Amino acid sequence: MRKQGPRTRAVVAVLTAALLGVAGCDAVGGDSAGPTQKAKPSPKPTPAWDSSPGSMAAVGDSITRGFDACGILKDCPDVSWATGASTQVDSLAVRLLGRAKAAEHSWNYAVSGARMADLSGQMAQAAARTPALVTVMVGANDACRDSTAAMTSVSDFRSGFEDALSVLRKQAPKAQVYVASVPNLKRLWSEGRTNPLGKQVWKLGVCPSMLADADALDAAATERRDTVQERVEAYNSVLKEVCAEDQHCRYDGGAVYDYRFGTDQLSHWDWFHPSVNGQARLAEIAYRKVRSVT
Repeated sequence: MRKQGPRTRAVVAVLTAALLGVAGCDAVGGDSAGPTQKAKPSPKPTPAWDSSPGSMAAVGDSITRGFDACGILKDCPDVSWATGASTQVDSLAVRLLGRAKAAEHSWNYAVSGARMADLSGQMAQAAARTPALVTVMVGANDACRDSTAAMTSVSDFRSGFEDALSVLRKQAPKAQVYVASVPNLKRLWSEGRTNPLGKQVWKLGVCPSMLADADALDAAATERRDTVQERVEAYNSVLKEVCAEDQHCRYDGGAVYDYRFGTDQLSHWDWFHPSVNGQARLAEIAYRKVRSVT
């Protein structure tokens, strides 16, 4: 086994101390003598999606906060894919509103470590702004638990998302909602495990349900990772189904989950959260989906 260099030991030491507190829709006519039937009203057309909203708010978890993208164990909202001002990312807000307007008409209420159960509180804050668009990215922390048994159940995930949308609708009934799929955690394991430092960091408690014992390929480890992956896919099915029931909601169609990211898109502090490059790729995906006419 190779000895860890000074930088590796320093990073691991700092992470050890800090990660302990952190868990990224006919009328009848003719000559009939009978009573005339009233024409049935035509179904209301589905409201057109506004691909150029004038304001936006973001809710979700550490990914939307830019955690570990700029430095070790800290939020960096300036590079957030959703609302950041960084020219290295060109966030969704900047792309939609322009840099000057985005600074005054976009708000980030995401919280690092948040799970679906926390989304309603964030949504209430977002709704108070009556934004034209709300972005949602949440679910990774529901799957990233100490064990597969501790993962959020699919039913609780569903009820949490339904409640969050209900909270939004009470104050902002016409706000559009863009919902990003939960990232592919198994691909994250596959890509990140190629880095020795990353694996040392993961041992400190980063997404243990998926990333623990990163080099283990035995049946138990494989089953554990497959269980997490199946839960993520179930979460994405929930996001798609619940969003489809809201006429102002648009799911990304699994675009974030399907994105084939590499190590350049991962934070080189924890090999888990998106790097600045990764944040820029998320912004590109979101912009493409929000601007699409279908």
